[in-house]
Amino acid sequence: MRIKRALTTGAMALAMAGTVLAPGSASAAPPAPSDDVSPSIIGGTYGNYGPAARLYRNGRETCSATIIAPQWILTARHCVGSGMTFRIGNPVASQGTFARATNYTNHSADLSLVRLDRSVQASYAQLASSNPTRGNTVNVYGWGATCRGNEAGCQSPRLKTATTTYYGISRDAYGGQALYLYRGNGITAGGDSGGPAVYNGTQVGVASTSNRSTVTNYTSVAAYRSWIRQVAGV
Repeated sequence: MRIKRALTTGAMALAMAGTVLAPGSASAAPPAPSDDVSPSIIGGTYGNYGPAARLYRNGRETCSATIIAPQWILTARHCVGSGMTFRIGNPVASQGTFARATNYTNHSADLSLVRLDRSVQASYAQLASSNPTRGNTVNVYGWGATCRGNEAGCQSPRLKTATTTYYGISRDAYGGQALYLYRGNGITAGGDSGGPAVYNGTQVGVASTSNRSTVTNYTSVAAYRSWIRQVAGV
């Protein structure tokens, strides 16, 4: 799938801004799209999620992520590249523990595992082995854009969170299995890419795409759980 714009700039609105696929199967149809985006992660509230990590490329804040083991970061494939550094474990991104990337391994879906140059003591994300129950609330986190338009200019300095509702399976930026999440009190945007969706205390998704208004798609952690374990050992 080709997307119009990746979420590598922008604060809690996470994903990319391309055309979002409808869920493959859901127990109920999601609400009709709305132009109302107020309150404008775009929306949401400030929050705290211990495993959250801010990803920088060549010193520029670009994406969100999570730490899943002392030397392993989980993020979106479309976020990674040369010159990656991270600030880890603090809701104020600039105050998190600093670490550099030494290498990364991509999946064919929108997932990447990044190895750090040092062990970081933190709260590590607990990874889900199954998708959420349809119709339930899923929380999303990120440091992305708080506005539409000049998303690079309105990145949040503090971690934000928003509620969404899970409606079924969709596709991520590269055609991988994703969770179709409909906005609650906020929606993900540029800079939220790679950040977590959390359900019942476990990370169920990684931010991939968003229409920045009503719908966002998170690559399913459960669908690729064996690959994560194979590469990172967790």
